[in-house]
Amino acid sequence: MGTVVDAAPIKETNGSLAEKKPTVVFVLGGPGSGKGTQCANIVKHFGYTHLSAGDLLRAEIKSGSENGTMIQNMIKEGKIVPSEVTIKLLQRAIEESGNEKFLIDGFPRNEENRAAFEAVTGIEPSVVLFFDCPEEEMEKRLLSRNEGRVDDNIETIRKRFRVFLESSIPVIQYYESKEKVRKIDAARPVEEVFESVKAVFTPKSEKAD
Repeated sequence: MGTVVDAAPIKETNGSLAEKKPTVVFVLGGPGSGKGTQCANIVKHFGYTHLSAGDLLRAEIKSGSENGTMIQNMIKEGKIVPSEVTIKLLQRAIEESGNEKFLIDGFPRNEENRAAFEAVTGIEPSVVLFFDCPEEEMEKRLLSRNEGRVDDNIETIRKRFRVFLESSIPVIQYYESKEKVRKIDAARPVEEVFESVKAVFTPKSEKAD
């Protein structure tokens, strides 16, 4: 299975991407924290391009490419898709978009993802948005939303919370040490949450007016 990844070298575009110096914001938060809704608001108000690691992987699977088949097989087997595969898809999406401001949603999922992204792309996020929401609130939201997701049952939801905490909290702590994390209280109504988000993206000079 490794040969498919080997056949598509991930570092060939390394230089050009770092030279473009795109602005990258990582968006992290547990399942049901409202990340997707807030990303849509940021795109609309601040002109960012929203990249979801999960959506890119699903699109690659749907494309029927050799890479997509490998990804699908790994997910079926319960394996984690290698960081390099996800990063390669993110890199391609950044280069093809024509924009220079990006929200990367749901990535990095763990420390290994984080280190690999910085090593491969040469890019550090300018900000890490962390949508902080109590588990009970996220659970309530996931159980009430009717999106036809088969994994939205109580046992699966709780497992997803545990995975998020174990994997993503070290990433948040790493970026907190670099003073890049902006923690948003995501338990409030959508409009109130976005007011806090806007404060992160609005230049200081505009806030003074």
